[in-house]
Amino acid sequence: MKRIDKIFHYIKENSSPETLNDFIMEGKGFTASEIAEELDILRNNVSMELNELNRRGMIVKISSRPVLYYDRDCLEKAIERPLSEDELCFTSTDTLLEIFPAKTNQKSPFEDLIGASESLKTPVEQAKAAMLYPPNGLHTLILGQTGVGKTLFANLMYRFSRYTDRLKEDAPFIVFNCADYYNNPQLLMSHIFGHLRGAFTGADTEKEGLVEKADGGILFLDEIHRLPPEGQEMIFYLMDSGTYNKLGESERKRKSNVLIVGATTEDPESSLLKTFVRRIPITISLPSLEERTARERVELLTHLLSNEAHRVNKPIRIEDEAAKALIGNTASGNIGQLKSNIQLVCAQGFLNSFNQNDEIVIDFKTLPINIKDGFFHFSGRRKELQEISEYLDPYTTIFPEQSRSFITSDEYEPNFNLYKIIEDKASILMDQGVENEDIKKFITMDIDVHLNSFYNKFKNTIQTRENILKIVNEDILSFAEEIQGRVERHLGKKLNERFVLAFSLHLTSFIKRVESNKPLKYTNIENVVKDKPEAYEISCEIKDEIEAVFHIRVPNMEVMYLTLLISSLLKEQENARVAVLVAAHGNNTATSMANVAKKLLGEGLVEGVDMPLDESPKITLDKLTERTKELDTGRGVLLLVDMGSLTGFAQVITERTGIEVRSIDMVSTATVIEAVRKSNILDMNLAGIYDSLKDFRGYGGYASDSELLESSAKPHAIVTICATGEGTAEKLQIFIENILETLTTDPIRVIPIGVHDVRTKMQNLMDDYDILMAVGIENPNLSIPFIPLERLFGSDGEEQLVSLVQSRNIYVKKSETGRIAKEVVEDSLNEFLTYLNPKKALDIINTFSSVLEENIGHIFDNAYKINLMIHVGCALERMVVNDGLIYRDDRSKLDPDLLEMLHKANDAVKKRLSLSLTEDELFYIHDILQTIPMAKQP
Repeated sequence: MKRIDKIFHYIKENSSPETLNDFIMEGKGFTASEIAEELDILRNNVSMELNELNRRGMIVKISSRPVLYYDRDCLEKAIERPLSEDELCFTSTDTLLEIFPAKTNQKSPFEDLIGASESLKTPVEQAKAAMLYPPNGLHTLILGQTGVGKTLFANLMYRFSRYTDRLKEDAPFIVFNCADYYNNPQLLMSHIFGHLRGAFTGADTEKEGLVEKADGGILFLDEIHRLPPEGQEMIFYLMDSGTYNKLGESERKRKSNVLIVGATTEDPESSLLKTFVRRIPITISLPSLEERTARERVELLTHLLSNEAHRVNKPIRIEDEAAKALIGNTASGNIGQLKSNIQLVCAQGFLNSFNQNDEIVIDFKTLPINIKDGFFHFSGRRKELQEISEYLDPYTTIFPEQSRSFITSDEYEPNFNLYKIIEDKASILMDQGVENEDIKKFITMDIDVHLNSFYNKFKNTIQTRENILKIVNEDILSFAEEIQGRVERHLGKKLNERFVLAFSLHLTSFIKRVESNKPLKYTNIENVVKDKPEAYEISCEIKDEIEAVFHIRVPNMEVMYLTLLISSLLKEQENARVAVLVAAHGNNTATSMANVAKKLLGEGLVEGVDMPLDESPKITLDKLTERTKELDTGRGVLLLVDMGSLTGFAQVITERTGIEVRSIDMVSTATVIEAVRKSNILDMNLAGIYDSLKDFRGYGGYASDSELLESSAKPHAIVTICATGEGTAEKLQIFIENILETLTTDPIRVIPIGVHDVRTKMQNLMDDYDILMAVGIENPNLSIPFIPLERLFGSDGEEQLVSLVQSRNIYVKKSETGRIAKEVVEDSLNEFLTYLNPKKALDIINTFSSVLEENIGHIFDNAYKINLMIHVGCALERMVVNDGLIYRDDRSKLDPDLLEMLHKANDAVKKRLSLSLTEDELFYIHDILQTIPMAKQP
C-alpha cells in the first residue's frame, strides 16, 4: 500500500459520523504529528500527503494551530448533505461547526482566546455577562493600553452574542475610530448620527449615520474619549431612550436598537463626562502584555510567528534569547508592538533565506539593535525571566500549518504583502546581476521604510519621549503631542520633529510664570503674524485648549508667540540643506571621499564626481552642472575640488544654472567630512560653511592668526533661540551653562533671545561677542554654526557642542566630557540593575569601554558607546546572579584579535571588581562591536 493510501486509510478507520460533532467541539482532529507517530512516517512527508489528499477532495482541512483534518465522507454523513468544493478548507473549528444543523454544542468564541482561563478570565466573564443580560445586553466600556487587543475583544463579544442567539446571524458589527475626525467635531457627529441636507456647509445630500447602520447589532467606538462633550451627550441619550436625531434635526424621533461598546486608553473618570460614564454599567479592563502570564506571552509570540509562517509558507525557527528579546521589547506597544517587531524580523529572516528552501531563522545575533534591547528589559527580574524560559526550548520551530486567525480585519495588519514585495524586488535585482549582499542591504532598507511608515501611527519614539520627560512633565508632553496632531491636520503640513520638545518647553515655562505670578513680558509683535493667518488661527484654538486643560488665563499676546513658534517649525523649512559636490582627478578619488563622509555621518547631500585624467574639462563641467541642478535644494552648492581647471568651475556653473555655487580647492577627506557635518548636522548656510572652511587644513586647527586675534578680543558667547527669549530660552541657558561648567575653564556667556527679529538681534550680538554657535528652534542663517534643539538633547548633542567649542581653540577638559552620555547610562542602569550599585558600576563600565577603545585604536560613536556600556552593565549583573548568556553561533568565525582586546578590558574590570564576564558574554560583545561605526583616535 502506498504511503498516501496508508494515511487516508488511518483517517477513515478512526472516523465516526456519530461522534464527529463532539470530536470537533473538543478541538480535536487528525494532525500530521499524530499520524506520523502512529504510522512511523516522517512528519514532513505526512504533512505533504495530507495536503495532497485535501487537494483531491478526499479530506477536509482546518487551518488552525495545529492543522486538523477530517474524513470528507464521514463529515457529509454527519451533516446529512454533500460538501461543496468551497467547503473543503475552513479557517477554524468554529467555522466548520457552523455547517452542522444544530449549533447548541458549539464551542464559545472566547475559548480560543489566549489567556481566557487565566489573566483574561475576569474580562471574559464580564463580557459574557454583558452580552447575555436581558433583554439586549449591556453597554460596555473596554479599558486598556495601546495594542492590548481591545478591538479583538470587542469582536469576540459580538461573535459570542451571535453564538448565544442574542444577536441574529446577520446582525451588523460596525467599527469606528473617533480619533479619525477628532479635529472636526461636526464631521465626527455626522459620521456617527448622519445629517440632513443643508445641516452644515457641504452637506449637499442626506447621509445615513453609523447608529442607523448598526441597528440591531453592535457599534464599537474606539478611542471614545475623543468624542466631544456634545457627542457624549448624544450617545448617552441614545443609550437611555433608544432614540436619536441626525444633524439638522431638532427632535429625537429616530430609533435604533444598538448596543454601544466603547474603548479607550485613558482614565474614563478624567477623559469622559461623568454623566456619560454613569450610563455604562460594565467596564472591562484588559491587562497589558507585562501583566499577562509567562505562558500567555510565549503563546502570543508563537501565535504571531505562526501567522507569519503561514503567510510566507516556510517554517520559522527562533532562538530562545531572540524570543525573550521580542517579548521584552513591548513596553509601550503591547501585543501590537510585538506583532510589528515580529513582522520586521521575519521579513529580514525571509530576505536572508530568499532563493532557499530551508526555514527562516531568527536568532539573537541578527536582531536589530533596538529589539535586542528588549532582552535587557528582564535585567533585575530574574524570576520573570525564568518563568518565560520554562516555556521556551533553545530553538523552537513553528510550521506554516499552525496558523489561525481570530479576526479577519486587524488595524495592525499592513495593507501590503511584505514578502511579495521582497520576492519581486529581489528577483528584479538578481536579474540585473546585483550581488546578494547588496540585494540584502537594499531590501532591508525597503523593509524598514514600509513597516516604519505603517506602524508610525501606533508607536511613539520612546527614547525621544524619555529624554523630553526628564525636563517636562507627562501631562504637558501628552498635551503637546495632541496639539502637534491637530496642527498638522489643520494646516495639512508636517511639523518639524522638534515641535513637541519646543512646545513642551515653551508651555512649561509659560505655566510656571503664571503660577508664580511673575509678570509676562511681551514685545509687540502683532504685525509679524499678519502674513501667517493659518498658523494664527490654529494658535487661537490652542489658546482656548490651554485655558480649558490647565485652567489658566492665556493673554492674547501669547497667541502671537505660538503663531511664531508653529510657523518657524513647519517641516518644509528644515528640508533644505547646502549640497556638497566633490570633484577630483582620478578614477574614484572624489567618490571615495564622498562615501567616507556618508559612512561616518549618515546620508547627507554629498556626491562625488570623478574626473579621469584623459577626460576633457568640458565633459567634467557638464557633469558638474547637471549634478548641481539635481542636488540643489535652494540653499546652494559647495564645490570641493583638487586642482587645475576645476577651481574655476563655480562661477561658470552659477552663470549656467542661477544656483549659488562656492568653490574650495585642495580638497581632502577631512574637508569633505567637515563640510557635510556643517551642512547636514549643524545646518549652516553656504556662506557660513565657505568662510569656516576656506582655511581648513584638517582637524588640527584651521583659523588664521588674524581671525583668532580678532575673535579673542571679544568675549565668547552661545546664543539660545526660543519663542519668547525668556522661559524656554532661559531653561536652555541654564542647561548649557551646567555643561560648560564641567567642560572648560574659559568664560563663555550663554545669551537667550526670542525668534522675533532674530537676525537683527544676532547681528547686534556679533558686534559685541564672539558667537560660537546658536542653539534653539530656528536657524538664524548667519555665518555661525547652529544646533537644533532636539539634536542637543540627542545622544551626540554634547559631542557637537564640544567640537564647536574646540574649533575656536578653547581649552576643553578632556576628563569631563561625556556628561550627557554618563547621565543617560546611569539613568538606564538605575532601571536595569538590582544587585550592582549603578553609580559605582558606571565607573567600572567606563573603564571597560576606555581600555577597549585604547586597544582598538578607535573611539566609539556616542550613541553606540551608550548601548555598549548598558550592555556591559547588564552583563555584569548577570554574572552576579550566575545567569549569563549562552553563545550559540559559530565561534570559529570570531576575530581572535578583537577577542584578545576584549579579554584585556575584562581583566581591567576584574582587577577593580573581582568579577569578570564569561567567554560567552564576551562573544556577544564581540558581535555588538562588529556593528559599531568607529572613528580614529584624534
